[in-house]
Amino acid sequence: MKNKQRIEPTLTLSDLYGTDIVYTSRPSYASNPWLAIAEHQCNFSTGRELIIAGRIPVIVHKASVTNKLITLFNPVGIEKPTNILKFEDQTTYEQLIKKLAYENGKKIYFQYAHESDFLENIHYALDKDVLIALNNKSRLPEWTGHKYLPKRESVTVENLEKSLSNWEFPFVLKPGGDLPTAGGYGVMICHNNKELIKAKQAISKASHMTNTLIIEQKIEAVANYSVQYAYSKKEGIRYLGATEQLTDQYGYYKGNHNAHDVPDKVIQAGREIMENGAKNGYFGIAGFDFLVDTNHDIYAIDLNFRQNGSTSMLLLDSFFHDGYHKFYNYISSSDNEHFFKIVLKYVQKGVLFPIAYYDGDWFSSKTVKSRFCGVWHGSNKNDIERIEQEFLNDLQSK
Repeated sequence: MKNKQRIEPTLTLSDLYGTDIVYTSRPSYASNPWLAIAEHQCNFSTGRELIIAGRIPVIVHKASVTNKLITLFNPVGIEKPTNILKFEDQTTYEQLIKKLAYENGKKIYFQYAHESDFLENIHYALDKDVLIALNNKSRLPEWTGHKYLPKRESVTVENLEKSLSNWEFPFVLKPGGDLPTAGGYGVMICHNNKELIKAKQAISKASHMTNTLIIEQKIEAVANYSVQYAYSKKEGIRYLGATEQLTDQYGYYKGNHNAHDVPDKVIQAGREIMENGAKNGYFGIAGFDFLVDTNHDIYAIDLNFRQNGSTSMLLLDSFFHDGYHKFYNYISSSDNEHFFKIVLKYVQKGVLFPIAYYDGDWFSSKTVKSRFCGVWHGSNKNDIERIEQEFLNDLQSK
């Protein structure tokens, strides 16, 4: 932390949504081949916005709000969150939402659209059709104004083979329907035939739920930005900042670090997209992924009209040391107590800021690995990389 005085996020969810609606970041429990995230990872994500929630009620899994979270918050001066509505499994999650909607008359702000037979659209705070449309990868050209686009083609599953005969490696395959994706799941980067065969296998397994695919040029990028904005009628459009995304060679999300000297044209392109979203009924936080190539051309490769992994990092900037910030997730290898002990050690050192903690030991009847996400912060990247390596070594030692 920079100092001991009370610091607030630069913007909270209650600033955007008020306090009469309820927020949930959990994806639906329904099957989705393009969001194949483990149940515990989905539960863990429900605690990620607690610090930036403000006064809005948030639906959170019980394992994400145990005393371990409070212990981690104490060294950084964060008070125990209060506006929490808890669930513990699919049944209690769905019962809670239906009670809030049908009995209490509450509208729910969903991070991800849920299936139609679960809850009627009228109970969505943000219109469900708007949420789905803006996150549909096939419709990305509409929201960019047909600008900032890599070469891309929308095809049916049946015509994929024929269309691919006109493409050379490397290219990217993405689902183009209404099902949500996140964290790089559903993004299939193909450098060769072996990777293409693997992608076709995934497509085949999902063909009963997805009939449209995107073939897209793979950009040789020198920078990968997530540029984030917030919009409400009261606030208007506000630029929240940008991070550089860390991904592996297959496009899977590996965290974010703070971005300096973001090109003005990237920020402006993101603002144009946010304006288009607002004109079509969107309100809330959104993050847009832009690649910049060696020619300084920019390409919009993904539009996430929802909060992102690094949103909390941007809104909590005032809590961190000046310099380098890195957002990342960690999972316990086996010993949850040792995992928590080491996480707490580095939080107490003042170099690791806690965002969320999922307490695997809450599950007394089965073995569940704990999870943690936070922000490393220090004067420069080299120091943080050295400290993070010490952290990883400590996790492996006993």
